[in-house]
Amino acid sequence: MSMSMSVEDWVERLGGRDGPERYRRYALGSIGFLAVSEAGLWAVWVAQTDTGPLSSATVAALGAVHALLQFLLWRAALDHYLTVGPRPVRLTVVYTAVTVAIAVLGCGLLSSGRIDGGDLASLMVWLLMFFAGPPALALPLRAGAALLAAVAAGCLTGAFAAGLAGPSLALVAGATVVMVPFMALASRASAWSVRLIEQLAAARETQARLAVAEERLRFGRDLHDVLGRNLAVVALKSELAAQLAQRGRPEAVEHMVEVQRIARESQREIRSVVRGYRTADLHTELAGARSVLEAGGIDCRIEYGPAARLPSDVQSALGWVVREGTTNVLRHAQGASRCTMSLRTAGPAEALLVMENDGGSEAPPGTGTGLAGLKERLAGLNGTLTAGQDSGGHFRLTARVPWEDGE
Repeated sequence: MSMSMSVEDWVERLGGRDGPERYRRYALGSIGFLAVSEAGLWAVWVAQTDTGPLSSATVAALGAVHALLQFLLWRAALDHYLTVGPRPVRLTVVYTAVTVAIAVLGCGLLSSGRIDGGDLASLMVWLLMFFAGPPALALPLRAGAALLAAVAAGCLTGAFAAGLAGPSLALVAGATVVMVPFMALASRASAWSVRLIEQLAAARETQARLAVAEERLRFGRDLHDVLGRNLAVVALKSELAAQLAQRGRPEAVEHMVEVQRIARESQREIRSVVRGYRTADLHTELAGARSVLEAGGIDCRIEYGPAARLPSDVQSALGWVVREGTTNVLRHAQGASRCTMSLRTAGPAEALLVMENDGGSEAPPGTGTGLAGLKERLAGLNGTLTAGQDSGGHFRLTARVPWEDGE
């Protein structure tokens, strides 16, 4: 088993077709956790620092507002990045203003002797760390980088001017150099991953629809090629016969007899096309199923087993099972990522075809006739068909057909 996972695998781990929505909820949950964490840190800072009732209340209030604005700006910036909302410029300005206000208040408390250098250092580190993420995503890349650099440089300059020096100043400077770029890059990487997951899921759904549409077009093209000429002749002769009948000409009867003959011939040709469509070679059906499923983003594993030794009628019936089963996976399997097809012998004289896919089935019972048609077809060969979902959420289609090995 490979230790690496593709992005497609992560989509399925996150819940199949609703994976993008789950991933977005996960991202919003992480943003909310950051906001709660910041509010908690401000509460701890106020509780451990004796700055007086008014100053403590001011820091607590500004910290709570900053945490709330952080969450709101994160969410608005993410919506804009995913092209579902406007760029939150005004909210970014307000968020920056509150950040600067907290920094100015901390510097003022240090210069007035109400807090020491360690208290201001912790305030600056937390403030700049939590501040850096949302503007980096809310603004264009260069504008966001310029804003972060300006705010960080201003905070460091203000702290130095207020009297912060020595190890405390070095701590703030080092944390700023490391944490501000890290939080900015992490915010853009998180938003990029959400957008990538959504684009990938949309592309997979489009591929599956195109695969089904391509198969329908192929069958429609075959019918057109077979019936196009006959229907044109029927229309022409019917029109001619109507004109002759209006004139009382006996030749109208001859033309209608010809129309009747062409209609019966067309019926035979339709049956021939449908019969040929349903009796395709088993190897061809298996190869086509792999191609269609992989085009829809579903990994397909096939074990041919005794396919080459099966009688033509058994191959035909199992080929239709493969075709119908593949169609069901594309149309009804919820978030399917893997499908296996195994053809082997069961006992001395029985062919066993098992198709299994993850993702379950979205089709409610009784809404289609495909499986019923398969059961009727297999019954003509004394075969059976069973279908159902196991406890692990996998859907399994099993066809059993008696056969005799000619070897």
